[in-house]
Parts: sequence; C-alpha cells; structure tokens
Amino acid sequence: QVTLVESGGGLVQAGGSLRLSCAASGRTSSTYGMGWFRQAPGQEREFVAAISWNGGSTYYADSVKGRFTITRDNAKNTVYVQMSSLKPEDTAVYYCGAGNYGSLARGYAAYWGQGTQVTVSS
Repeated sequence: QVTLVESGGGLVQAGGSLRLSCAASGRTSSTYGMGWFRQAPGQEREFVAAISWNGGSTYYADSVKGRFTITRDNAKNTVYVQMSSLKPEDTAVYYCGAGNYGSLARGYAAYWGQGTQVTVSS
C-alpha cells in the first residue's frame, strides 16, 4: 500500500510559478514510477508528467512541455513538479499518482493522492 499526499497548490497570476510536492509513504514507494495528473471542472482527468522510479526517464504532456519539470527525491520519498509560465488553462485539481511508469502516461496509476487545487488568474 502506498499513500500519497500532495501539497503546494494555491492561487497564482498568469505567468507565475508554483511547485507542487507529493509525499509518498509505503515500504516500496521509491520503486514506483510517479506522475502528475490534473482535472479541470467539467473535464476528465488528464496526464501531465511522469518520472521513472530512479528519475532517469521523464515524459510530459505536450500542453506542459517546456513549462513544467518533474523531479523526485527518493531519499525523501517525494516527487515534485515545478510549474512555470502558468496559464489560466492550467487551472485544475492536480493529483499525484504512483504506478508503472509506462502506464502512468496512459492515465493509469495504482495509487492516487487526494489532489491539490491550482488556480491561475488572468
């Protein structure tokens, strides 16, 4: 069992930056791929970014490529996403997920966090 807790969400102006954190707990949490997903009101949850268990591979949705950076610190069992040049369309609840790295990019995670709200004002 892996428990994920997101933090760092909030309100930011367009063009600003924000860093989200996801703290994982569980005996084998450091062996999972980790990912970030988001869900805007009235829309389905979508993939944002994923990172392999050792941080050696990353993958991004086209909509955030070049603006978001996913990293992880296995010593702290934490994964981060640094979000820059934020746009109003980035407004959503952001979720952390853990699972197979290849599956994360297809939207499948074995474990999910509760989410953190990110609001980008224009």
